[in-house]
Amino acid sequence: MPIVSVSDIDLTGKRALIRVDFNVPLREDETGRRHVSDDTRIRAAIPTIKKVIESKGKAILMSHLGRPKGAPDPKYSLAPVAEHLEHLLGSPVRFASHLTGGAIKEAIERMPAGGVILLENTRFYPGETKNDPALSAELAELADVYINDAFGSAHRAHASTEGVARLVPQAVMGLLLEREISYLGRVLDTPDHPFVAVLGGAKVSDKIGVIESLLKKVDYLLIGGAMTYTFLKARGVAIGKSLYEEDKLEEARKLLREAGDRIVLPSDHLVAAEFKNEAAHHVAIGAIDGDFMGMDIGPATVQSYRDLLLKARTVVWNGPMGVFEMPNFARGTLAIAETLAEATEKGALTVVGGGDSVAAITQMGFEDRVSHVSTGGGAMLEFLEGITLPGVAVLNTKP
Repeated sequence: MPIVSVSDIDLTGKRALIRVDFNVPLREDETGRRHVSDDTRIRAAIPTIKKVIESKGKAILMSHLGRPKGAPDPKYSLAPVAEHLEHLLGSPVRFASHLTGGAIKEAIERMPAGGVILLENTRFYPGETKNDPALSAELAELADVYINDAFGSAHRAHASTEGVARLVPQAVMGLLLEREISYLGRVLDTPDHPFVAVLGGAKVSDKIGVIESLLKKVDYLLIGGAMTYTFLKARGVAIGKSLYEEDKLEEARKLLREAGDRIVLPSDHLVAAEFKNEAAHHVAIGAIDGDFMGMDIGPATVQSYRDLLLKARTVVWNGPMGVFEMPNFARGTLAIAETLAEATEKGALTVVGGGDSVAAITQMGFEDRVSHVSTGGGAMLEFLEGITLPGVAVLNTKP
């Protein structure tokens, strides 16, 4: 059933409790003050916040930040985020040092129509991750409308993402969540072919489910990152000192048997004797000598992956091709980012998600040169796997 959007409801005079994803990196300056160092997720939520402001509703924002273990921790306060959001909006944003309670209710009551308040970190409360009914009920008392605009947290059944939505008269999706579901839904349900998926990262175990799901739909699935070496080991190719998952070899063999030539593995690798950016490295074709480990895909693999991607009509990418955090081994990942921008220009639908993949797109300045950059890594993978996301399933549906 189609989900009700914030665009479908009247927000005038309503207290709109918006679950945003402001889990952003912070840095300290020389005075010890903390500042937002990457505001991508904050900017992504602004259309929904402005929708409430312009409709003369009250925007009550809540988010988690980091992993503070269910207790207040100044290092994870959202106060610097409120300051940054105020700058982006160009209008006042009040910061509340608590999440619930009488003082919060009073502050919301005093807010003008079109006002904005950001509540303190939801994970300062142990009931958040436990989806505690009592905390959910307290949050529900703050709202006439609940809006989930935090796709990156929609796969978690927490009080602020699932519990509260059951208790508010209207529970709808925000504009960002609507965009995420629209693009990922098109990838899953109505992809144009050829459909090519690119998966990277460290572990096969993290992506077995999404690999199985995508193999039912894609023409090719291109593998990169450390998970490459579990597949190559399963195929009987020498991988030297490369990391692999011994307990996933049989599952890797099964996937390779079932997929045939639709799973494409790197044919060459950038290898090094040490796991260091400065380590001497060279290209290994096929097998890897015993003293070396794979650190990135090689130039021949980059070219063969480019060829397949530039013929694609639909592309989904999640995960780096190598040790992206080391500049000497980031070239494969950056090459995929550049290729996706080219594929988009040729008319392909391109969707990118996952921390390092998004970082590569951002580093290259290509955020606006691909069709969609997802704000959810784990949530994107679960969606592509076909898992129902708790934070989405609980929202109101249209008759």
